[in-house]
Amino acid sequence: MVNGATQTSADPILSARGISKQFAGIEVLSDVDLDLLPGEIHALIGENGAGKSTFAKIVSGVHRPTRGTLRLSGETVEVPNPHAAQDLGITLIHQEPISFPDLSVAENLVMGRSGGGWFSRVPWAEITRDARKYMDLLGVQIDVTRPMRGLSIADQQMVEFARALASDSRLIFMDEPTAPLTPREVETLFAIARRLRDEGRTIVFVSHRLEEVRALCDRVTVFRDGIKITTEEVSDLSDDDIIQAMIGRPFQQYVHKVNAEITDIALEAKGLTEPGLFEDISFTVRKGEIVGLAGLVGAGRTDVARAIFGVAPASSGTVEVNGKEVAIHSPNDAIDLGLAFVPEDRAVAGLFDTLPVEHNITAAVPRQYAPNGFILPAREKELAEKSVEDLSIRLASLRQPIIELSGGNQQKAILSRWLLTDPQVLILDEPTRGIDIGVKAEFYNMIGAMAREGRAILLISSELPELLTLCDRILVMSEGELRADIPRSEATPEGVMQAAVPRSGHAA
Repeated sequence: MVNGATQTSADPILSARGISKQFAGIEVLSDVDLDLLPGEIHALIGENGAGKSTFAKIVSGVHRPTRGTLRLSGETVEVPNPHAAQDLGITLIHQEPISFPDLSVAENLVMGRSGGGWFSRVPWAEITRDARKYMDLLGVQIDVTRPMRGLSIADQQMVEFARALASDSRLIFMDEPTAPLTPREVETLFAIARRLRDEGRTIVFVSHRLEEVRALCDRVTVFRDGIKITTEEVSDLSDDDIIQAMIGRPFQQYVHKVNAEITDIALEAKGLTEPGLFEDISFTVRKGEIVGLAGLVGAGRTDVARAIFGVAPASSGTVEVNGKEVAIHSPNDAIDLGLAFVPEDRAVAGLFDTLPVEHNITAAVPRQYAPNGFILPAREKELAEKSVEDLSIRLASLRQPIIELSGGNQQKAILSRWLLTDPQVLILDEPTRGIDIGVKAEFYNMIGAMAREGRAILLISSELPELLTLCDRILVMSEGELRADIPRSEATPEGVMQAAVPRSGHAA
C-alpha cells in the first residue's frame, strides 16, 4: 500500500511505447515507454526541458508525436487534438490556466462539451447549478456567473480543476497545478485527487516539489534530457535518489548567500496607498541589496510591485529613485528610470507567446536595434544571441516560438529582456515559480551576480527557503499592510510566518 492506495497487477489504463517528439529538428522526447495504472496518482518529475510536459501534451492531444504509439485500455488510439482527448476521457490541466476571459465561470466549465442540436435551447439554469455544485465540491467561494477576467491565478486554476471534474475524465494530467495555490487550496486539491484515485481514475501529477510528490503520489517517473530515466514506487526512493536521477549528479547544497557591497538607497517607497489593496507601504532597497517581500496569497505584494512599476499606480504616496522623487505613470516611465519588473504570471504579463524567442528577448530595447525607426535584423539577432549565451537558454532556434520553450527557459528569456535595459532596480515577482531545482540554482546564482554588480533587487517569493537563503532583509506583508522588516540575522521561518498571518489568526 502506497499513500493509501493498493497497487495491483491491473492492466494499464495507458501504455505509451516509443513516444518521441521533435521541435525544429531537435528531439525533445526520445523513445519513452511508460504504463499508467488505473487508480493511481503518478508523478512525472524532471528539470525544465526534460520532456515531462511534452509527454503530457502528447497524451492530451496538444502535440502529435513524431513517432510512437498509445494504447488506452488495451486499444491503440490516436489523439490528434484536445477535443479528441476529451472524448477519450483524457484531460490536461495546464500550468498556466487557459480560459475564455469574457465568458462566465459557468460557461468556461462547460466549454467544449457537446450536447443538444442546432436549435436546442441553452440550459442556463442547469449550467449554473452544476457549476456551483463543482465549485462547492472544491470548497471555493467563486460567483459562477461572473466573467473569468479579473480572477486571481489561484481562482482560475481552481476553475480548471472543476472543469476536469465536470468532464468525468478517467485520466487527468495536472501540470504544476499547485504553483499559484495557497496551502489550504493545495490540501483541498490533494483531497480531491485522492478521492478521484479511490474512484478508479488515474491522476498524473507533473511537479518539481518533492514534498508534494511524497505527500500525494504512489509512483514516480523521472525524465532527464527527453529520456525516461526510471519509474519507481515513491516510498522506495530517497530525495537524494530522485534529485540525482533528475540532474545526473549527486545532490549537494549549491545555493549560497552572495556577499555583495551594499551602498546607497536605490529605491524608496513612502506611504504608498491604494484603497482596498494596500495601505501606507514604506521601505527602501539599497544598491547591492536583495530585499525579500513575503506574505500569503492576497497580502498585496504584487499590487505594490505593479504600483511601483507604473502598471497600476497607487492613489497616494511617493517613489524615489536614487534619492530623487519621481513620477511613474506607466512602465515606460519606470524603464526610463532604470527599473525592471519580471511579473509573476509570465503567460499573461510576460510573454508574447506568438512571437519567436528573438523578438521576446529584445522587446524592451527597440532603440538598440532600430535607432532610426528601421529595424536592423543583424543587430537584433546579435543582442538575442548574447542573451541566450549569457543565461544558458536552451532552445532549438531564435526563430522558435517562445511558447515552445520550457517554463524555466521562458523565464530566462523574460529576465534577459530586462537585463538588456541595464536596470539599476529589479523587481522579481515569483521568479522561480514552476521551475525545477536545477534551474532554480541557476536563477539564484544570477540574482546573486546582479547584486554583486550593484543592482538593487526586490524579490517577491512565496518560498521561505528561497527568501531566507538569498535575502539581506525580509519585508512581510499581511492584509495589505507592511507588518515586519526582518534583517537576515534574525529571520526564521516561524518569525516570517507569524508576521504574515492575518491578525484575525486565520491564514489563507
